Amino acid sequence: MFFTLFERILYMKFPFFASFIVFCLWLLYEIKKSRNAQEKSNEMFWQREAEANSTRRKPLDNLDYIQIPFESLPMELLKDDPAIAEYHDALHQLSKSPIVNFTGISNTDLKLMYGAPNITLLSRYDQSYTFLVRTLQNWAQALFEKGYIDEASQVLEFAVETHTDITATYKLLSTIYRQKGQPEKIASLIPIAESLNTSLSGHIVAILKESEA
Repeated sequence: MFFTLFERILYMKFPFFASFIVFCLWLLYEIKKSRNAQEKSNEMFWQREAEANSTRRKPLDNLDYIQIPFESLPMELLKDDPAIAEYHDALHQLSKSPIVNFTGISNTDLKLMYGAPNITLLSRYDQSYTFLVRTLQNWAQALFEKGYIDEASQVLEFAVETHTDITATYKLLSTIYRQKGQPEKIASLIPIAESLNTSLSGHIVAILKESEA
């Protein structure tokens, strides 16, 4: 690709030096190609960002809002324990505001879908979701360590229903299912993990398949 007549002669007389020259030419070519690709990517990003910033406000009625099912969670168990009570209080506080899972969706995409004026509100909804699934994981872990595995699984199953991408949630839930002799329930988690809109999806699937074996 890079060999001119001069380079061929040079390669015949000075093979090592010629190889070095060819390598440098190839490296410069790859650097230029990479730089052009990056510039094109940046240009496309800023074009989409400009379009997103000009998108008008859209209704948020059809968002997949998450409701905390207090009636199906072990809210009475260990409610006087300070740590558990803290998790309960966090859930009650979260329930007062909208909660939506936007994992894997960029701010640019959110603005394009729902309008730039809504981005602060949507970010708040997503932050509430992140706090929710972390609280659920910590609560379930505390219950599990205290020997309440059935109640821990109730909490974890709700987290999975919201499509959490917290690896520890799937790992702990699969541990509970294995302890209870319910490998079929581990298998049922795999399609959910495969559908997650996150780079952790493959890792979570691998953990579940290993637990299933």
